[in-house]
Amino acid sequence: MLYGASGHAKVIIDILCCNNYQINGILDDFSEEKYLYEIPIYKPNIYEISNNTEFLITIGDNTIRKNITSQIFNPFFNAIHPKSIISRFSKIGNGTAIMANVVINADVTIGDHCIINSSSIIEHECIIGNYVHISPNACLAGNVSVGEGSHIGIGASIIPNIKIGKWAKIGAGAVIIQDVPDFACVVGNPGKIIKFLNP
Repeated sequence: MLYGASGHAKVIIDILCCNNYQINGILDDFSEEKYLYEIPIYKPNIYEISNNTEFLITIGDNTIRKNITSQIFNPFFNAIHPKSIISRFSKIGNGTAIMANVVINADVTIGDHCIINSSSIIEHECIIGNYVHISPNACLAGNVSVGEGSHIGIGASIIPNIKIGKWAKIGAGAVIIQDVPDFACVVGNPGKIIKFLNP
């Protein structure tokens, strides 16, 4: 079962089809459509869910994804594209989506409910917190840590041994050469803090 009939859900459905998963339906609070790719869409308050039903939250917004997971007590599953490259020595949490052409190298730890988007690279010994979104073509060099809920923008580059705080935002194409504090919004090359986000 998926939660969220968004554009992100379309990508997840494609990944699950590549893996021959059966998708029973999609829960969505706001969609006016009845189907997405022939998969039925239900309102959460009218759909009776078995305790054994596995979920994946298919919403791109990190905060919303966290809020929804706190309301669901069912198990979560991962969506991993068969054309991703994932080290056997890495660890991946629950409810995480890994898109096509992603590279995850040795001793990487990825938390729960993350999005590791298309063609991103996560090098050795990186630690990715829960609810993080690594956007397409972003590249994290070795031993980078990313705190809970942070969003790494499209094509951003992070040099080795950098620590990104919780709920930070790294702009598209930014080059990060120093640590980023919690809730900071960083853009540019080299990356500079332009504001702090509300906790």
